[in-house]
Amino acid sequence: MIEIVDKKECTGCSACFSACPEKSIVMEEDNDGFYYPEVNHEKCTKCSLCINICPVINVPVIDNSLNAYACINNDEALRMQSSSGGIFTAIANEILDRKGVVFGAAFDENFNVTHQFVGSYEGLQKLRGSKYVQSQINTSYLKTKNFLEQGRLVLFSGTPCQIAGLKSYLQREYENLFCVDFICHGVPSPKVWDKYIKYRSERALSTPERISFRRKDYGWKRFSVSFLFKNDTEYLNNLWDDIYMRAFLKNISLRPSCYSCKFKTIHRQSDITLADFWGISNILPDMDDDKGTSLIFVNNEKGKSLFNSIKDKVQHREVDINEAIKYNSSAVKSAMPHPARAEFFRDLDHLPFDKLVYKYCSDPISTRIKNYIKIFLQKVGLLNITKKLLGKS
Repeated sequence: MIEIVDKKECTGCSACFSACPEKSIVMEEDNDGFYYPEVNHEKCTKCSLCINICPVINVPVIDNSLNAYACINNDEALRMQSSSGGIFTAIANEILDRKGVVFGAAFDENFNVTHQFVGSYEGLQKLRGSKYVQSQINTSYLKTKNFLEQGRLVLFSGTPCQIAGLKSYLQREYENLFCVDFICHGVPSPKVWDKYIKYRSERALSTPERISFRRKDYGWKRFSVSFLFKNDTEYLNNLWDDIYMRAFLKNISLRPSCYSCKFKTIHRQSDITLADFWGISNILPDMDDDKGTSLIFVNNEKGKSLFNSIKDKVQHREVDINEAIKYNSSAVKSAMPHPARAEFFRDLDHLPFDKLVYKYCSDPISTRIKNYIKIFLQKVGLLNITKKLLGKS
């Protein structure tokens, strides 16, 4: 039976929970708020299926030849509603055009992040945009298999480890399944996220009506976290100053497996990989207007056919993948552990959220000065590019 000895060896993908024929495995929350499989020993028949399908124990060898592209959705409104270049929506719309269904991370009524599926264009809104929380798979793998067995086309989007979990659970390839993952920095704790929602609600004297992690009010490179509350007030702050994002970027709130991720590679199980194209201003400056540009890896022939079906809806330029990875190292490198991570989670239940983050995630003044200089140079660089495009330089 599956037994978690070292928490770094479990991504919480839920493949074992989904596959257990006796339903003897449940996903239980630990003290840090992450979910791990727990076995009911009375129900377990020791069939070993959970061990045989675990994607961390049985990491497949992928040897593929891939292409990389810079992409921007031609629909400016959709692009502005998206985290980067709006390519997920273009792909999802293609699947929906073919009467398929789309799985992805969405907020539930309490702003927990769970995997859900949609079968309509209207429903895509809740899947669009980044959610910086580990989503709960729940029964999404089972639902995916049911749709596939019915002959429905399925697009499943998720982290690389969630795609690995789905593939392991299915145990075979389906022609009607398309998988999209993304370059993942790491997944923060749902418990930390819950604490932050409560902190923001207390400050606003109201509960959230809408939350967005990636508003572009200050531009794509300095994206903003937004809470719109039911009392018509709004919290809006950029990624450097929002305390939840600060903890995320400091690697202090991440799952243990994220510090030694088995799925950090350009050779992926997904058909297409999506990412923000950080560094686009250095590689293709004419595709950088600070409104969002996507980096896409087309990982195999199935991914190529899907990408070809949306080419007329997007601007796209092929790029050298090795050059792109220079600015997007999370594709191949795990997050560095924060030295005070254990203390952060120890104090999570005892300190107010703002004091917790300030205690463990404050930058020295020299680092803050460097960040402000970097932001200033980004603004100047964008201004110069704009002048050149308008012929005013």
